Amino acid sequence: MTDKQKTTGYMQSDSSSAPYKRVTTESLVNMKRRGERFACLTAYDALTARIFDEAGIDLLLVGDSVGNVVQGHETTIPVTLDEIIYHTKAVVRGVQRSMVVSDMPFMSYQVSSHEAFRNAGRLMKEAGTGAVKLEGGERVVESVWNMTRAGIPVMGHLGLTPQSIHQFGSYKARGKDKDEAEQIIKDAVALEQAGAFSIVLEKIPAHLAAQVTKAVTIPTIGIGAGPDCDGQILVYTDMLGLTKDFHPRFVRRYDNLYDRAGDAARRYLGDVRDNSFPSTEESY
Repeated sequence: MTDKQKTTGYMQSDSSSAPYKRVTTESLVNMKRRGERFACLTAYDALTARIFDEAGIDLLLVGDSVGNVVQGHETTIPVTLDEIIYHTKAVVRGVQRSMVVSDMPFMSYQVSSHEAFRNAGRLMKEAGTGAVKLEGGERVVESVWNMTRAGIPVMGHLGLTPQSIHQFGSYKARGKDKDEAEQIIKDAVALEQAGAFSIVLEKIPAHLAAQVTKAVTIPTIGIGAGPDCDGQILVYTDMLGLTKDFHPRFVRRYDNLYDRAGDAARRYLGDVRDNSFPSTEESY
């Protein structure tokens, strides 16, 4: 990779010497058709967005999980639309290739389809996101239809829907009984028919996720939904081991940054206290 490529975050192919194009809804649909898996992570700021973008992550979700991992809330419920807009602006500034999708937080789309449409428009126009994501199936079809008809790409979200945690009463897996499983399949088909370009499937049995993936032509993105989804997504703080007390079975930790960051901070503390930092070379 050249210095210019490192600066821009683009990588060039050997055959055409042209930069890879930004990932779009069409890119993901074509990947499903070709049987190619794609990788997604959450992001909430420009720095981590740039790191993941340069690593080749296909899609970055500005999730309302920001309420848990950044703001310290127990649920995603307190997150506001203005906060999602703020974090989306930062993420968009950090990417060159990855597609950016923004969560529509609790009560930004549930009141009416008209209000949902206006709030989705704010995310597109003010934040510069590439698409919006909202939870639910048949009950949000009208909103999805209004958005997609106006040119707003929509990602659905089925299975465990964290904004409904107080209704569910727990974070247990969904779709284990026959009726609920059948409804999830119906919801997926309804979302596709309304124009959604993809669907997140969270914490449902792997065999059900495989059924949903076959029932629709749009990509499915799994989180705790087995290996047969077209793509996978994780909250990046879980994936990097920054989350200390949260160990769901569907998370594979690729590092242990919580302990490593703590060790680095302790070394820095020691160097400051024994006056070995800064050194002469680190001073002006």
